[in-house]
Amino acid sequence: MESSSEGVAGPGDEGGVVAEEVPGQVPGQADAPTVAREAAAQEAAVPGAAKPVVAIAPTSLSPSRAGDFMQCPLLYRFRVIDRLPEKPSPAATKGTLVHAVLERLFDAPAAERTAPRAKSLIPGQWDRLRESRPEVLELFADDPEGERLAGWLSEAEQLVERWFTLEDPTRLEPAERELFVETELESGLRLRGIIDRVDVAPTGEVRIVDYKTGRAPRAEYAEGALFQMKFYALVVWRLKQVIPRRLQLVYLGSGDVLTYDPVPADLERVERKLLALWDAIRTATETGEWRPRPTKLCGWCDHQAHCPEFGGTPPPYPLTVRAAESEAGAQGRMGPD
Repeated sequence: MESSSEGVAGPGDEGGVVAEEVPGQVPGQADAPTVAREAAAQEAAVPGAAKPVVAIAPTSLSPSRAGDFMQCPLLYRFRVIDRLPEKPSPAATKGTLVHAVLERLFDAPAAERTAPRAKSLIPGQWDRLRESRPEVLELFADDPEGERLAGWLSEAEQLVERWFTLEDPTRLEPAERELFVETELESGLRLRGIIDRVDVAPTGEVRIVDYKTGRAPRAEYAEGALFQMKFYALVVWRLKQVIPRRLQLVYLGSGDVLTYDPVPADLERVERKLLALWDAIRTATETGEWRPRPTKLCGWCDHQAHCPEFGGTPPPYPLTVRAAESEAGAQGRMGPD
């Protein structure tokens, strides 16, 4: 994703035509979408009148939605504006489960943060995940004997166990876990996201850590993998006027740790890139030109039935776009949304 260019490298992240990424929600999905609320309000105001659909101009950007737009502008539209449903995937759901286990492990005293203790948390966290997101049950609907589920849970155990070969939780006391961050740049662009873990050294140096349940990318793709981390570093810098000392990606799938120490020039370059990306998102919102960008990733897309590249037709696009109301409050936040 990240490139040396300061402009848009391709389709990108959390954009807010109507959607924001909120802790506890599935990216790209939110309760009571603004588009639906606006349409309902207009219908109530003028009984029997035509029902124009209104889109709210984007107001915020997160790493996931920026990644969507950079990958494919039409994918961004399907997820953020149209809110088309997506089936849960085994890999993504496993990642959610492992993240929850690693977060909860730090509730225990340092001496009790062992691999057996972590693996013992998996069944309970799986139960919680099924309660909060019943759609994940679809993953094993055709598995009446529970064989595939058992194998899948075993894979989650292996990922959790591998983490102990990469970090020692008995020597860690995270300052924050699953930290929601949000800030507004001078341009008015609001950035937001959720950081897996924040460590603060006794000397005050900050380390941002993100867990990945997949494999580490090849060296030529490492810069793209760091885009999300630089995004978070930029938000923390603008909020706290402190540049994180280290960005750390922990790849549980391959047992690798990727680190990077950012400098102001890095984060200023990311900021310029995000502003260019945001301009492209706003233009697409106003013009309705959300162009598909075919790649090998299309084979995993849930929206082929609506994509012109596969002979599909996108849903009707809102004809009216109005500016979003300004958000009152502080310049930014760190903590619960």
